[in-house]
Amino acid sequence: MSSDPWGRVDETGTVYVRTADGSERAVGSWQAGSPDEALAYFKRKYDGLVVEIGLLERRVQTTDLSAKDATTAIDHLREQITDAHAVGDLDALAKRLDKLVESVESRREERKAQKAKQTDDARHAKEALVVEAEELAQSEQWRHAGERLRALVDTWKGLPRLDRKSDDELWHRFSHARSAFSKRRKAHFASLDAQREEARKAKERLVAEAESLSNSQDWGPTAARYRDLMTEWKAAGRAQREHEDDLWNRFRGAQDIFFTARSAIFAERDAEQGENLKLKEELADEAEKLLPITDLKAARASFRTLNERWEAIGHVPRDARPKVEGRMHSVERALQDAEESEWRRTNPEARARAAGLTGQLQAAVDKLRDQVEAARTSDNNSKADKLQKELDGRQALLDQALKGLEEFGG
Repeated sequence: MSSDPWGRVDETGTVYVRTADGSERAVGSWQAGSPDEALAYFKRKYDGLVVEIGLLERRVQTTDLSAKDATTAIDHLREQITDAHAVGDLDALAKRLDKLVESVESRREERKAQKAKQTDDARHAKEALVVEAEELAQSEQWRHAGERLRALVDTWKGLPRLDRKSDDELWHRFSHARSAFSKRRKAHFASLDAQREEARKAKERLVAEAESLSNSQDWGPTAARYRDLMTEWKAAGRAQREHEDDLWNRFRGAQDIFFTARSAIFAERDAEQGENLKLKEELADEAEKLLPITDLKAARASFRTLNERWEAIGHVPRDARPKVEGRMHSVERALQDAEESEWRRTNPEARARAAGLTGQLQAAVDKLRDQVEAARTSDNNSKADKLQKELDGRQALLDQALKGLEEFGG
């Protein structure tokens, strides 16, 4: 008879395994060799079970094996251990399976909690999208709000679904907000189109009257009526873009015909207009001294005073008017450019976009520089040259972006 701490073979060749409580269970019969060979054979079967349990333990710990599949595998192994034809510490294997069950249950609870958190996060995210959409629905920033609502839809699509009832309720609010905004925007532009059509009709009437007066020689009353027509023109609002310029050209053309004829009759006023020209040229000289603009507020105030004096002077000879007015307009455009530059410089959104672009380009340049150095180090000059060209391009963009950022004060 041969024995082992966990089993033995009796004189008949029957192989037994010992349990932790000291009892024995026959696991097989061996007639083909020595008792030691019998024990070695049944120990190998035990070792096979150890390997299977070890593999399952690693799968549970290192893969995303589902709790259901893990439990099925554990139950299968437990059945094998219970009826195992093997010699070894089977009770220890059963205890390892018990611990594995605990581990599976723990992971099941962790995944359940994780899923609950993901659902809760998705709920809060969708609720936030709904609240923002409902706020945007009342906006009159039509372009910005429309673009933002489209972005919110893309964000929504990227979020996990909730339970059907909650998801449907939130989507209904979200969709309703978008529809409400679309209706308001459509109504706004429809109203705007109607206003522009009314403006077109009103300006058509003003043009017709202006053209009917263009050959009048009733200088005083007609000139006064033209001034009234100009006031009505400004009050009428803008027509559609495709009509506005044509109507304005006809309106101004009619006035020009009248005032040109009047100027011809009032030739005696040429001297006065010549004097007016000298005065306006002097004002243009003063205005041009405001350039370059270093103090926008002071320059604006000075130009306003000069412009008031300009308006008070009266007409100048017609052929000299474009040049002298052009000088004043150049100063005025410089003021407008300075105002726009100041606005851009103090605009936090534009500054933030410029800073963000600069940061992205700087990161790209740094990354490419590292890649060039790595390629040079590894003697891959072809790759390094190619990366260097890309780096040069990105560096040029970065330099340009940095110059733009300087406009915002750093």
